[in-house]
Amino acid sequence: MRVLLVEDDALVAAGIEAGLALSDFVVDGVTTLAAARSALTTMDYDAVILDRRLPDGDGLTLLGQWRRSGIATPVLMLTARDAVASRVEGLQGGADDYLVKPFDLDELIARLQALLRRAAGQVDRAIHHGRIAFDPIDRSVTLDGEPVVLVRRELMLLEALIRARGRILSTDQLKDRLYGIDDEVESNALNVHIYQLRRKLGRDVIETVRGVGYRLGAANEASSS
Repeated sequence: MRVLLVEDDALVAAGIEAGLALSDFVVDGVTTLAAARSALTTMDYDAVILDRRLPDGDGLTLLGQWRRSGIATPVLMLTARDAVASRVEGLQGGADDYLVKPFDLDELIARLQALLRRAAGQVDRAIHHGRIAFDPIDRSVTLDGEPVVLVRRELMLLEALIRARGRILSTDQLKDRLYGIDDEVESNALNVHIYQLRRKLGRDVIETVRGVGYRLGAANEASSS
């Protein structure tokens, strides 16, 4: 999943980025409202982590602009203000959740995962597709209840496709889900990951839509061999 992190404290930002990377999030970090505004108009994000106190203004101001323009991307707001009135103001201003600094990184990740589940209308922690079950918290996959070992990029690819719920994702969209802006990507990297998922979960787990992109195969065929 791709997350926009809007945080001007370099130490805090580095810690968040490192922690999210361990949970297979792709993170784009910016330090100002202006940069955040630009990022959200050029890239699709699954969630935003937004600090309130930024060099060029209050993050809540930008959040209000996003909500008024119809942008519904889940937002987890960070702040050093621990007063109840400040938290209420943030939630009423359009934030989906609120976390006060200093915070535990595990809690931030858990809250972010919960936001993504709610945004997808998902109650169960695991995401099921036919005989496949993917747990985004444990980063684990089972096929017919048996564990399947996937490497990091394979997990990220499966998650992108399974969360797309049958929508076709282009090659560029999938690369956006798997790689950060500064990552060096070999030309055949995506094809290799697709091959490995088909080998481990069944040849029909990913359907190629020629000239358009890829989508998850039908649930009743996804794990056939």
